[in-house]
Amino acid sequence: MSLVTRLATLALLMPLSSASLAQEYPNKLIRILLGGGPDAAARMIAEKLQASWGQPVIVENKPQVGGTIMSQEVANSPPDGHTLMFCSSGQFMVLPFYKLNYDMVRDFAPVTQITTMPFVLSVHPSVPAGSARELIALAKAKPGFYNFASSGAGTPPHLVGEMFNIESGIKMVHVPYKTVAQATSDLLGAHVQVMFVVATAALPLLANASIRGLAVSTEKRSPFLPNIPTVAEAAGLPGFSADAWNGFCAPARTPPAIISKLNAEIIRIIRTPDVEKRLAGLGNTIVASTPEAFGIFMAGDRDKWFKYARVLGVVPE
Repeated sequence: MSLVTRLATLALLMPLSSASLAQEYPNKLIRILLGGGPDAAARMIAEKLQASWGQPVIVENKPQVGGTIMSQEVANSPPDGHTLMFCSSGQFMVLPFYKLNYDMVRDFAPVTQITTMPFVLSVHPSVPAGSARELIALAKAKPGFYNFASSGAGTPPHLVGEMFNIESGIKMVHVPYKTVAQATSDLLGAHVQVMFVVATAALPLLANASIRGLAVSTEKRSPFLPNIPTVAEAAGLPGFSADAWNGFCAPARTPPAIISKLNAEIIRIIRTPDVEKRLAGLGNTIVASTPEAFGIFMAGDRDKWFKYARVLGVVPE
């Protein structure tokens, strides 16, 4: 058989091989790894995947800063769809702060972005600002007087707060804590004045007036906080957008047929009324993107946080 004939035969067999992989998948336990933080959405989807496919699906919560160790484990796993990562915005924000052996775009195959939710630009009620513009004016009048809390360097509340500083031309002082709970507690106690609080945590605090919400960080207003404007419109900062998001990724080189099968089934699950309702109850807006769209989004998010890290002069550890 000539080389040309062999190549032509292989080309004909490749689609059949890919389809066969998808039909056989999954054929053993599926692990979903996440690097700490809320895992309700991951566990909901894992439960439904197990019911759909008849294979055990477990969620392993491995808390580390930005999920770095967990991400490395997934990147090194066999690309067969049986080890998945519940990826999130926090993993991208922490990238500029550490010397890592993996790249969040190069070493992972996007499956789907599941949800997005805003951070709420929140102030203690004692702060005399009723809008984002008023907060900016106060901060410009007293540089270094106002401070903002986060759960540590490179965490989402830190990066979004610094993004707000840079884009609005102010200098609020960053006060890092070890956990979100500690940071939020000191915001409630007026030990710090400002914090970008993720919507899930902000909703009950806004309801009982423990904090005042001035703006949401997303490109569009949140359906759960329709009366709170975006930072872009409230502060006159066009293009300002910083989501708290999550989704599913697999190791790079996972066969496209398996990625496609995962994408279709996960989207089917999150669009079922019970799951959609439960996700909404946590303050999530469903995205349900294609792998291609999620890949473009991930690359943009990575580039954005490296840009702001460079402005801040971050040196990877």
